[in-house]
Amino acid sequence: MKKLTALVALGVGYVLGARAGRKRYDQIAAQANKLWHNPKVEERKAQAADLAKQTAGTAGTAAYEKAKDAATHAAAAAKTKADELTHRHAAGEETAQI
Repeated sequence: MKKLTALVALGVGYVLGARAGRKRYDQIAAQANKLWHNPKVEERKAQAADLAKQTAGTAGTAAYEKAKDAATHAAAAAKTKADELTHRHAAGEETAQI
């Protein structure tokens, strides 16, 4: 009988707590929604979005330039090595090692 009483008490406590918890959750959610749509917050969100777009554009351009420079250097190094191997081959030297 003690177990049944304890289970019933637990169930009642859970139901009452869940109702109170839901009410408080709804209050917090309403406050958060109100804050999120506040004109000052909206302005700051727009500023943050603009800054992110500017920063992303600058970073993208810098990355492109770095990649282009790396590709140019790699192509030049490959051409130099190919010319060297061609010269060795024409001279009859061993070209197995690169």
